[in-house]
Amino acid sequence: MTTGAGVKEWLRGSGVIFLENIGIKEGQILLDFGCNVGHYAIPAAKVVGKKGKVYAADNDMKSLNELIETAKREKLTNIVPMHTQSAKSRINLKDESVDVILLYDVLHYMDALERNQIYDESYRVLKTYALLSVYPKHNKLDEPLWNLSDMKLEDIIKEIESAKFNFEGQFYKKLIHDDNYNMGYILNFTKT
Repeated sequence: MTTGAGVKEWLRGSGVIFLENIGIKEGQILLDFGCNVGHYAIPAAKVVGKKGKVYAADNDMKSLNELIETAKREKLTNIVPMHTQSAKSRINLKDESVDVILLYDVLHYMDALERNQIYDESYRVLKTYALLSVYPKHNKLDEPLWNLSDMKLEDIIKEIESAKFNFEGQFYKKLIHDDNYNMGYILNFTKT
């Protein structure tokens, strides 16, 4: 894992505080979809603790292997790596088995059909009133890129609400994007 000063600080404690502030709690089952090398999965594993579990899903085995090595160094045994083929793939988890899903910095890779498929899968695996937390980086107002470049936050909120999620609120927070600190909007939804 990249070990720049920002990443080290994030993994040491800032990431834990960030995740607690958005609603992650001890004992929860969390899915970090598109986890990459674990900038969110590692602190999430610390927040949910030994009674909780983090499913870390990504389509890049190299990134997953890096995450596994970091978890070993951090002595975290509650992370379960999951290799996915694409956003179109079914998530290999039981219905209503997850308390929280993080969709952080991944939506811009997906077209509208793929996003709707991941919302449907998220809805399937989340428990009722569970949390779907989204970091829609690369939208129209935040370094526009690829599939979100023409969408504002309001458009993304409407899209996710149309997938049967209830918008609970947004936060503007300092967080990690790639290997650096960044200010960004977090959108929280619940399954109703």
